[in-house]
Amino acid sequence: MMAISTEKLDQLRAQFQSADGGTLFTEKYQRVAAKIFSDGGRRPAPYAGLPTLLDAPYRAATQLQELQVALFGAPMDLGVTNRNGARFGPRALRAIERVGPYNDALETAPLHEMAVADIGDVPFQSRFDLAQSHKDIEAFVSDIVAAGVLPMAVGGDHSISHPILRAVGRERPVGMIHIDAHCDTGGSYEGEKFHHGGPFRNAVLDGVLDPERTIQIGIRGAAGYIWEFSDMAGMTVIEAKDITALGIDTIIERARAVVGDGPTYLSFDIDSLDPAFAPGTGTPEVGGLTTREALALIRGMKGLNLVGGDVVEVAPAYDPSTNTAQNGAQMLFEILSLLQFSPSLPQSYPQA
Repeated sequence: MMAISTEKLDQLRAQFQSADGGTLFTEKYQRVAAKIFSDGGRRPAPYAGLPTLLDAPYRAATQLQELQVALFGAPMDLGVTNRNGARFGPRALRAIERVGPYNDALETAPLHEMAVADIGDVPFQSRFDLAQSHKDIEAFVSDIVAAGVLPMAVGGDHSISHPILRAVGRERPVGMIHIDAHCDTGGSYEGEKFHHGGPFRNAVLDGVLDPERTIQIGIRGAAGYIWEFSDMAGMTVIEAKDITALGIDTIIERARAVVGDGPTYLSFDIDSLDPAFAPGTGTPEVGGLTTREALALIRGMKGLNLVGGDVVEVAPAYDPSTNTAQNGAQMLFEILSLLQFSPSLPQSYPQA
């Protein structure tokens, strides 16, 4: 094997030996480094300062002006049917030290190329009242939508998606990319229909979610018999057992065809991942997606007309490794990255 030539080594030394970590020479990397690094290769330490979602700047929920995307927490798990604890999900994701800032697959640094802020948590009026909590979420998100800003939520249990959809789908029903172990289109259980197993039946019946523009990916477990609503309403359901045979590219193609170019919501339940990757959740189901498959699915939605999204069901008490929160934060980052390419991204403010 030939050693590197003296000429090549001299060239590399001349170019790189005195260059700091923020000095890059490829044009697409220069663009990113100029936003992230300051003089001398300095950048903020990911473990320092007050924790926020994805290390986004904090802004009060009353200060939505000049934002394009609002990240927020919905720490509520009054709708769970199994293990609780997802109320601690937003706090767990805020504690993750480093995700991003550059998305190499989508070639964007979303926190530096959009006006994004963590606007805190929904101010719930009661820790006991599920119906009131859903009203609080709908009012909070309605303010975001009225300001022309795209909402990105962290739950909380999956019942939070229903009031969010009531806000984003109020003017016209939206389509949905739904990545989950469960269809969440069940009916009333023990007198309660607004639990985390039924938000998308409720959203369809409210006229804010278009079932024929909805695809549900990763579905599995022993409860398929309670989700007949998905089929009867016209939703496209991709079961986990069929993912390998179909292939990720085929599923992406189908998803894009289902939602088309209309306004679309993206909901990611962490239990879509196999418990090997995300044990910290209320209703784990074996046989789920790998993190690599989930990343590929999300990234394949680049360019869709996304109007918001969520990551839900992270319950950190069941995950001493913090892997579930780490993977939840990564999926949040991936969905945020997609919003930069959405036709619905507000363009009335200069990009940060």
